[in-house]
Amino acid sequence: MHRKVRGSGHYHARFGAGHGPWDEDEPRGHGGRARSFEYGKLRFVVLQLLGEKPSHGYQLIKAIEDKTGGAYVPSPGVVYPTLALLEDLGYIVAGAADDNRKHYKISAAGRKYLLENKAAVEHVNARLSDSAASRGASDAPQIVRAMHNLKMALRLKLADSPLNAAQVQAIAAALDAAAATLERI
Repeated sequence: MHRKVRGSGHYHARFGAGHGPWDEDEPRGHGGRARSFEYGKLRFVVLQLLGEKPSHGYQLIKAIEDKTGGAYVPSPGVVYPTLALLEDLGYIVAGAADDNRKHYKISAAGRKYLLENKAAVEHVNARLSDSAASRGASDAPQIVRAMHNLKMALRLKLADSPLNAAQVQAIAAALDAAAATLERI
């Protein structure tokens, strides 16, 4: 189960007293919990993933979840600022795709940055692999990710503007239909 640490934008899995396998010596965040990545380490993962395949933000979230075996699912509030920073630094470039989402790809400067930080990248990758291995196959990270996606979609829709009666009915019907489908499985 992932818990969001209030105000931090990070989700944490169950690893004892709020620890993930890659944060044993890292500073504590809000509420005494450790951060999933020490400051700046997520950028290595994002750059590496973009070096493998150009992607948009939600594809990166899914790829990080897969890489950790579901032990860590970064929130959009963590991934998108990281993408903006990497773009500002010139390590990635954004382009529009057919689906009107920004697709990011690594730049030559981003590849150089990864090479210059090879030891740190390898360290982060080793910890992610350990995380995936310790997670095991008993959990269903796809379900956890889907629940987070639904929660975020609802929050965005509710924060967008006041809903009219038809929108309220449509959202309620969609949620009721999803619940009914789950009961039949």
